[in-house]
Amino acid sequence: MEPHLTAMAVLPVGAALWDGLAALTRWTLANSWWLALLTAAALIGWEHLQRRLSAEALSRRTYLQLEPTPAFEPDAEQIWRQGMQLVRAAGSGPWWTPRRARSVRVRLRADGKRPLVYRIEAPATAHPLLKQTPYGTRVEVKQTAPVADKHRAHVVRAVLILHGEPGSRLREVPLDPDPLQPLIDAVADLNAELGDVAEVCVDLSPAPRWHLAARRMQAMQRARDQARREAQREARWLTRESADSLPVTMGKLLDPSEWRGSPRGQMVMSPQPRRVDREAVLGKLAHTPGLVRVQILVRCTSDAAGRAEARLARIGAAMDVYAGPSRLSTLGWSAGPLRFGPDRRPWRRRFDEQWATAVMRPARGGWAHVDELAGLLKPPTITARLPLLETEMPTYALGEDLLPQGWHRGGDGRERLLATHEDDTLFEVQSGKAGWGKTMRAQVHAVASAHNGRGLAFVDPHGDSFADVARYLAHEDIIDRIALFDLTVREDEEMLSCWNLLDMTAGQPAHEVTASVVEAFAGALGWSDVTAPRALTILTKAVEVLVVVNSQAVLAQVPDQQATIFQVRALLTDPTFRHLAIAGLDAETRKWWQGTFPDIPRDALLTVLNPLERLGASPVIRAFLGCPVSGYDIRSAMDEGQVLWFCPPGTGPTDRLLISLIVHDFLRAGLSRRDLPEAKRRAFRFYLDELISLDGSSTVLAEITEQLRKFGCRLYGMTQLMHRLNPATRSALLQNASCLSTTAGSLEAIAQITDQWPGAVTPRDVTDLERFRHYASFTVAGKRVGPLPIRGPELSEVFGGLARPGQVAALRKAAHANAAALPLAERSAMAVAQEEAVRSFLTTRCAPTETDNTGEQYA
Repeated sequence: MEPHLTAMAVLPVGAALWDGLAALTRWTLANSWWLALLTAAALIGWEHLQRRLSAEALSRRTYLQLEPTPAFEPDAEQIWRQGMQLVRAAGSGPWWTPRRARSVRVRLRADGKRPLVYRIEAPATAHPLLKQTPYGTRVEVKQTAPVADKHRAHVVRAVLILHGEPGSRLREVPLDPDPLQPLIDAVADLNAELGDVAEVCVDLSPAPRWHLAARRMQAMQRARDQARREAQREARWLTRESADSLPVTMGKLLDPSEWRGSPRGQMVMSPQPRRVDREAVLGKLAHTPGLVRVQILVRCTSDAAGRAEARLARIGAAMDVYAGPSRLSTLGWSAGPLRFGPDRRPWRRRFDEQWATAVMRPARGGWAHVDELAGLLKPPTITARLPLLETEMPTYALGEDLLPQGWHRGGDGRERLLATHEDDTLFEVQSGKAGWGKTMRAQVHAVASAHNGRGLAFVDPHGDSFADVARYLAHEDIIDRIALFDLTVREDEEMLSCWNLLDMTAGQPAHEVTASVVEAFAGALGWSDVTAPRALTILTKAVEVLVVVNSQAVLAQVPDQQATIFQVRALLTDPTFRHLAIAGLDAETRKWWQGTFPDIPRDALLTVLNPLERLGASPVIRAFLGCPVSGYDIRSAMDEGQVLWFCPPGTGPTDRLLISLIVHDFLRAGLSRRDLPEAKRRAFRFYLDELISLDGSSTVLAEITEQLRKFGCRLYGMTQLMHRLNPATRSALLQNASCLSTTAGSLEAIAQITDQWPGAVTPRDVTDLERFRHYASFTVAGKRVGPLPIRGPELSEVFGGLARPGQVAALRKAAHANAAALPLAERSAMAVAQEEAVRSFLTTRCAPTETDNTGEQYA
């Protein structure tokens, strides 16, 4: 076919196509309203479908609460894995789920009852994925219910957006201290009674590829445009400089061609646009893994005016910790006193929908990388200083069966007197230097326990504590229960009670009494089967005989003729007394006295007699331990809830021996409560100062903490140097301590306590504590609280309203009467005459009928 014929054939086709397009355009213009309506209807229908599908998908959610252990300390890798797990969970819904509904929510909530609750809300299909976290066993994942809040009068809202260049990053916040600390501080003083609630919701969604590609293209195009503009600007500057500079001007004057008006040569080259570095321009947008869309919603509510607004401002300030090349800023703008944003109509409805459903509608700049949000992808860690709320540890109030522990300053700057429950506080250990408030804190503790109707025994080696507490104990319900054992008396007319270690009037088993006395002496003197086997045997056999004698005296209804510990000397050194005493023994027991005892050298007896001589050398101790019928009965005090105050005469070796006897008797009495049903074992607290002087090689303190809990016995121990205690005792005290506290002291001494709080408090934190300041940890409702900095309480500030100085004399009189106290002179005379009283009982018990192998008669 000829070329001109082909062109003629194509022309009608092109004309027809052009006519068709023109006709379509005319029809479209003529029917534009109808087309617009159809397009709008289709868009509305599509949006309605998307909303319905989103609502359906977002209604199928799982709610998990993450509760970290006190030692929770994740690393960056664990947080990265958790973030990627959340991103995968966000996209795990049904296939028909719209992209706006493919989200996972991290909710940080504080309501004044708990410092900061960390929750994850995700599609229900993601539950198997999220129930195990990369944080391992240090985070417990619990299934929970959706948050259901009641209406509150004041509600404020905010949306935090990422402000900065598209590829710029938030500041890389270190994990120590905890990135959540500013937020924790911002909500530390919430008041649950005023309805205060603060919540931060971080919604994450996988990055859509097409949207990410468009953002990258926009960023690159902006960078290229910027490079061209900079190149053009440089070209203009170069042209201006080349035209106006001095060298150019001089050149024109010297160049003849300039004189003739010939064209001047321009040698200035226009600069080319700089090459755009893709990685530098795109920043975090360059790498898809870990990239997410994010929206951060904040809502604060309260029933009191102004509190919610102030809280929102503090949360906004807390988020400044992330400010870097990019930062989190509040969406909205201000016009004078007016604020326009999510808290105002018409934007409020959009916020409330996002808040209720977690639908993703991030504002501009809503792109972030997982590692940028690391601080928000984990619960509070060990490095976080969590505020102490009243729901976690109560405030002391008289009459509520609480024990005051110390003043603590909360997040709102107010001090409150922390307390623990009586039944939670089993064993408490205090350490620290002398004069720093250990005894005062124990006195406050004991006075509160007495007013709670509990029984206790306070052993005060310094002797002045009863005078300090008397005015606060002078109440009718305590006067009837209190007993004073004051061994600091000096005048003959002063009142003194007594305690016969071998008293059998209470009907306790003879072997228990024997074992308690022997173990007390052995522990105080450092005797063992290796170091002093003969002394242990002699003392055991001697006490065994005297206990039998006392049982017979009680049976014969002459308890005032019982032997005391001082009759051990007569038993060992006086043949007549010994022969009378062993007559009541069974034949098997008498064999030792008849066959073995005569072969023991007399100097071997001195090991047993020397400590007894030291005890007897003090007139007061001789009078206290040398009378037959005890006014001191720790088992009765336990069962009846009595308040005992024991004041030893000093802290020397003899006094330590006396206190050791008391402590061992406490162990014996506690173990003897096995004859009571558990429900009838009234709690009894034992306060003991200067543990070092009592410990030695004995394990009695360890046994008390390990064995007496089930029998209702408690121990409150104080010591200056924890590391000087017997290792077994120290381990038992630290293992079982419900409350552990320390004041200032040496690094070596403090480290024994702070090692129990790894990462929370260092020895150097404690060494500079002021007087009456402590660090302490407590057990409340089975959970450990602290360590916390506290100020030790004082009697006057806690119980000032209970002071009755006018009733102190009556209290002291009742305390002596309840302890069966008599004047010191009368007690001393009774103790001196007691050996003859025992000898009289033994003589009248039976007549002499036999002789021993020495030819002497015995009964």
